[in-house]
Amino acid sequence: MENLENNKWLQQMALAHPLVIAGPCSAETEEQVLEIAHELKKTDATVFRAGVWKPRTRPGNFEGIGALALPWLQRVKKETGLLIAIEVANANHVKLALEHDIDILWIGARTTVNPFAVQEIADALENTEKIVLVKNPINPDLELWIGAVERLQKANIKNLGGIHRGFSTYQKTTYRNNPNWQIAIDFKNRLPKVPLINDPSHICGNREGIFDVSQMALDLQFDGLMIETHTNPDKAWSDAKQQITPARLDEITIELRVRKNNFEEEKALKNLNKLRSEINIIDNQIIEILSNRMKISEKIAKEKKAQNVAVLQPNRWSAMLEERVKNGVELGLSVSFMENVYKAIHQESIKKQENIVKT
Repeated sequence: MENLENNKWLQQMALAHPLVIAGPCSAETEEQVLEIAHELKKTDATVFRAGVWKPRTRPGNFEGIGALALPWLQRVKKETGLLIAIEVANANHVKLALEHDIDILWIGARTTVNPFAVQEIADALENTEKIVLVKNPINPDLELWIGAVERLQKANIKNLGGIHRGFSTYQKTTYRNNPNWQIAIDFKNRLPKVPLINDPSHICGNREGIFDVSQMALDLQFDGLMIETHTNPDKAWSDAKQQITPARLDEITIELRVRKNNFEEEKALKNLNKLRSEINIIDNQIIEILSNRMKISEKIAKEKKAQNVAVLQPNRWSAMLEERVKNGVELGLSVSFMENVYKAIHQESIKKQENIVKT
């Protein structure tokens, strides 16, 4: 990592990789945060997180203790030596966090979607050496996520990182927030010097999936994990279902495997290169087949234009999608994968047909 000696964030990453950030969704009482922190001190966690201000979807829900909790976190730091991380959503939050020497600030998903709010935070933090993490926006918008990081960079904030917490969808799946791993991969490719943390708690929305999502993140070369922990999760004041105990966190971090970046054995590398070559051949075939399919779609568009027929044929599309998904499942492909592939193909086909019909 470049400029390691000048970058406190990268130093922290180097000392504890993968970095483990853990703690309750919300700081509830002084006793609660201290109890959890002392338990976390026995694990691989080096950063204690706790929500002080909690943005809630609807009024009336618990919205956090607020600034009253900041001295509690100072005591956590003094007694355990753990770094402290909290979420900030405006300049006043930043001011209070700086006054209480909070080590790491993160910008939540609901704030990342608002460039005005991000700019306000960037202005309040300008030229500081605080570590600032940016959660992905709630909607799957890579440019919005990167734009938030860039606003902080322009404010001369060097210790930056991203947090992948998944994306909201209208159609709910097994995840609370769809991980949409490709967006996280694209973030890493676009900002290779910005460490990326995975938040399996918010992706899963439950305890059961945390290990699998965490392992997936490490397999994709993420730099760390942010996992919500509570000594009594079922009694937590917010997000009870997705919090785990410090003991379970310890089990998970022991079970997780950090994989090597590269193959070391020459024979294994040769086998890998052979398999990759086979994939390259198949990918070229797929591209050629897709091109031929679109050419047929264009011919269909000319027929529709000649007969003054609408481009979209809903019944035909629904029947075709159902059949293609069924065929894919029979061959071991998932429903979601088949739906995503054919919706993308259909969208491109419609676009090409529209261009022909309207000319």
